[in-house]
Amino acid sequence: MKQLVLICLFATLCCGQETFQPASTNVWGAEYPKVDNSGKVQFRIKAPEAKTVQVNFWGYQKLDMTKQTDGVWTITTPPQVPGFHYYTFLVDGIEVPDLNSHAFFGGGKDVSGVEIPEPGTNFYDVQNVPHGQVREIWYHSKVTGTWRHALIYQPPNYDTQIKGRYPVLYLQHGGGEDETGWIRQGRANFILDNLLASGKCKPMIIVMAYGYAGHAGKPEPSFAGKAFGSPEMMKAMQELASAFEDDMVQVLIPYVDSNFRTIADRDHRAMAGLSMGGMETFQVTFDHLDLFSYIGGFSGAAGPLVLGGRKLDVKTDLNGQLADPAAFAKKVHLLWIGVGSEEPKGMHDGLVNLHKALDEAHVQHVFYESPGTSHEWQTWRRDLKEFAPKLF
Repeated sequence: MKQLVLICLFATLCCGQETFQPASTNVWGAEYPKVDNSGKVQFRIKAPEAKTVQVNFWGYQKLDMTKQTDGVWTITTPPQVPGFHYYTFLVDGIEVPDLNSHAFFGGGKDVSGVEIPEPGTNFYDVQNVPHGQVREIWYHSKVTGTWRHALIYQPPNYDTQIKGRYPVLYLQHGGGEDETGWIRQGRANFILDNLLASGKCKPMIIVMAYGYAGHAGKPEPSFAGKAFGSPEMMKAMQELASAFEDDMVQVLIPYVDSNFRTIADRDHRAMAGLSMGGMETFQVTFDHLDLFSYIGGFSGAAGPLVLGGRKLDVKTDLNGQLADPAAFAKKVHLLWIGVGSEEPKGMHDGLVNLHKALDEAHVQHVFYESPGTSHEWQTWRRDLKEFAPKLF
């Protein structure tokens, strides 16, 4: 009897080490992809006529799949870094989505995604706590001459405590993504719900706006065909950021302050963004410190400076706002620089060097490095979790 109990216990432990379950990012009823508690993923796709099939983790890894006798291609991947990962299939070299996955907008297109749970981590999961609401708004912009879209997170009780007014965080997506990213991939609403329930941050409104813009009568700047970090790409990004800045300052902020119960002053207004959104954040805020007093760059800050590999000149860069560190500290309550420890070298080194230059210049700021993550949503989720409690 003891032997049987031990055998059953051993089997349970072994099974527990590799228990595959359908991913939370699957469409209704889809069995695959499956993930286990070590971070491995099982993929399947039926392509009986295909010569080769690979799963493509959005440019980071391309893994060969094995064809079964029934024409189904399968693979069990090595353990992946926890968090959200974009992927597609390459079927005879043609990129196709996985119809078993929900679609997420990344890389300038709708692609598949798989969520790898992080053991012991639930700060971005839906929990049994009061939940805020996410609304959509459309507003017409005199700057772009177009209708524009944004998502608005309202904290719990916004609709019942009608006399309450709230500070605002403008939170921007990255290049190739859109205003849905911070909710669908980033789970910003759940992060804030959980922080609020634990008493770790103050209730706030979060505005997540469409981050691409062109001035009315001019074509919207495009990154198509431009190498990452190239002068042509940086020029397009700066043109885009200029139009976005004008729209945000002249149209979006006034719209939000007129239609939501905000505390409409600089001490209660913050801006942060990831990657391209971090570049936009630094451009908008350093041009308008009369409007913002909290600034956050998540894997993105002072884009041309960081990606260009040039050392910060506190006297001239960022409008010279850092030349007097004491005066800057009185204006800006928080300057945040975030990066993943495994980011591409140019991005990682550029942000670390920016942090060191700020230290040397005695500019008050917070530097945060997400351990073990690259230019990806787990880095930015962690950034938001650490950043939000320091606001307001």
